[in-house]
Amino acid sequence: MVLGLDTCLTACSVAVCDGARVLAYESEAMARGHQERLAPMAERVMAHAGLPFAALERIGVTVGPGSFTGLRVGLAFAKGLAAALGSPLAGVGALEALAAEADGLTFAVIDARRDQVYLQGFEDGRPLMAPDALELGAAAARVAEIAAGRSLTLVGSGAPLLADVAPGARVLTPEGADARWVARLAAVRAPGPARPLYLRAPDARLPA
Repeated sequence: MVLGLDTCLTACSVAVCDGARVLAYESEAMARGHQERLAPMAERVMAHAGLPFAALERIGVTVGPGSFTGLRVGLAFAKGLAAALGSPLAGVGALEALAAEADGLTFAVIDARRDQVYLQGFEDGRPLMAPDALELGAAAARVAEIAAGRSLTLVGSGAPLLADVAPGARVLTPEGADARWVARLAAVRAPGPARPLYLRAPDARLPA
């Protein structure tokens, strides 16, 4: 029994799964406000599943890359809940969770602003490269090199930015990682310390 959480991007998403079977799920698009919405959403999802939090055997949470504030909200909630319940915690990369929605050759692409994207390629869920922050030109070259003319799927907020690289590619633009996939991925990996995945420094700067 796994609770999946995602707050890394422009959505707040929670799911509870029994193995691969989804018992309850809720998602809401939002650019900010994850901190206020996450706990009530988790309570509703558990209530819809007809389960107490004590029934959870594992908690999965996306660890980034993504919004600096959003991913820390999810991590803080997941760590606090895991500690309170004594449940194992597993971190899941946001790019991996995005790519889990598609089969075959898939590139998860998050718009990182400033003409950059966060990119990771997968083949049927198997990573082909480490997650990276790349300029658009470098990301396009990486996709073209790995794809070599094959059909592929681009998924994530940055997918349209690379669509010209592979004409005919399937393009998916979900608001965030699907918590149902976060839960499924967390269920099949060893739990351990969930640490934020930052691929570049935060945009915010201290005043001079």
